[in-house]
Amino acid sequence: MARRVLVLTYYFPPSGGPGVQRVLKFVKYLPSFDWTPVVVTVEEGAYPARDDSLEDDVPDAADVHRTSSWDPYHLYARLTGRSEEDAVVQGSLEGREQTWKERLARWVRANLVLPDARVGWVPFAIGQGRRLLAAQPFDAILTTGPPHSTHLAGAALQWMTGTPWIADFRDPWTDINYYQELPHTALALRIDAALERLVLRRADAVTTVSPSWRSLLQGKTGAGNETPIHVIQNGFDAEDVGRDGVGVDEERFAITHVGSLYASRNPTALWQAIRRLRDEGAVPNLRIRLVGMVDPNVRASLREQGLADITEFVSYVPHPEAVEYMQRAGLLLLSIERFPADNGMLTGKIYEYLASRRPIVGVGPADGDAARLLEQTGGGQLYGRDDISGLAAYLRSQYEAWTAGEPESGASLDALQPYQREAETEELAEILGTLRE
Repeated sequence: MARRVLVLTYYFPPSGGPGVQRVLKFVKYLPSFDWTPVVVTVEEGAYPARDDSLEDDVPDAADVHRTSSWDPYHLYARLTGRSEEDAVVQGSLEGREQTWKERLARWVRANLVLPDARVGWVPFAIGQGRRLLAAQPFDAILTTGPPHSTHLAGAALQWMTGTPWIADFRDPWTDINYYQELPHTALALRIDAALERLVLRRADAVTTVSPSWRSLLQGKTGAGNETPIHVIQNGFDAEDVGRDGVGVDEERFAITHVGSLYASRNPTALWQAIRRLRDEGAVPNLRIRLVGMVDPNVRASLREQGLADITEFVSYVPHPEAVEYMQRAGLLLLSIERFPADNGMLTGKIYEYLASRRPIVGVGPADGDAARLLEQTGGGQLYGRDDISGLAAYLRSQYEAWTAGEPESGASLDALQPYQREAETEELAEILGTLRE
C-alpha cells in the first residue's frame, strides 16, 4: 500500500523558472516508489516566471491544494511605482540602480519580513496542512526552500501532529548567493540565524544538493545534534531531454546560456576571451545566445567588449524550447557568481546542460563541486573567473572542432545515469522510508 507524503512548496506549476523543477520531479516520480504526494502550494504566487507547460508533469496520483497568501510584492509595487510583474525580484540585485523607495523596500524586506518575502504564505500553508493531516494519516512531510519560510510551516506541522518531516535545501539559507546584498541589522541577522538553526535541529532529516553545502549545514546544527543531512543532487528528466532530431547549429557556433544572467553572474573573463579571439580573426562564425533574463550590466559589458553585434537575446521560453536551445549549442555557458558558499553551487541547469550532451564552458570556483562534476562526467571545463587565457584556448579548440564538422560532445550517457530525476527521487523515497524506523 502506498505511503503518503505531504509536500509543501511555494513554487509549483504554473510557476516557471529553476525553483520549481526539483520539487516537481519529486512529485512526478514519487508514485513510482510507492509514495503518494499531496501538494500544498499557493494559488497565485509571486513568481519570477510562468510556464504552463510544466503542469503536464504533475501526475494524476498527486492531489494539489492551493491556498491564499499575503503577498508583500503588491505593496512593493505600489510603493515603488513598478508593475507587479517587475516587482517580483529573485536572486542578486548587484549593479542595479535603486531609488530611495526601492532601498526602503529592501530594508523592510531584510529586517521586518523574515526570513523572506514569501513568509505571508506560511499561515495559509499551516492551516491547509493541518486540515489535511487531520483528515487522513500521512507518513511524512516534505518542505522545500527557498523560500525558506516554507520550512517554518513544516516545523509547525511536525510540532502539532508529530508527523516526521524532511527539510529540503535547494540553496543555503543565511549563506544564499545574494544574502550579503541585503541591508540586515544585527538583530535581523540573529533572528534569521536562529530560525535557520531551529529548522536544522527540529527536522527529522535534511536534504541538500551538494557535498559542500551538506558540510555547511552540518556546521550550523550545533554540538550534539543528530539530524541526518543527506545529499540528493539536482538532475535531469530523460523525458525532457531525450528528443531526437535536434542537432548542433551548423550555420553558426553558438555559445548559449539558458536562465537568468544576473550582474553577479556576469562572466567578464569569457567576454574578454571572445574579444581576443575575434581580434585574431579566429572565430568568424561565433555567436552568443542568451536565453532568459539578462541584467542590463551584462548587456553593457558585452557592448564594452564589442560583442553586441554577435549577441542574440531571447526572452523567457517554455521549458521544452529551452532544452532545444541547449541541444543546438556549440558550447553551453555556466556562470557561478562569487559568494562565500559558491563552492557548493550545483543548480538544476547544470544537469540539463549535461544531459543535452553538449560541452559546457564554466566560469566560477575552479575547485568547487561544479568543477568536479564536469570533470567526473566529461561534460566540459570550468575556469577561474580571471582565467582569460584558459577560456580562450578552450573556446578555440571547441570552435575548430565545430569548423571541421566534428563538434565535440559532452558528458557520456553512462556517466549521467546517477543524475536522472527518477534516480534522485528514489534516493528521497529511501530517506522518507527511514523516518518512522
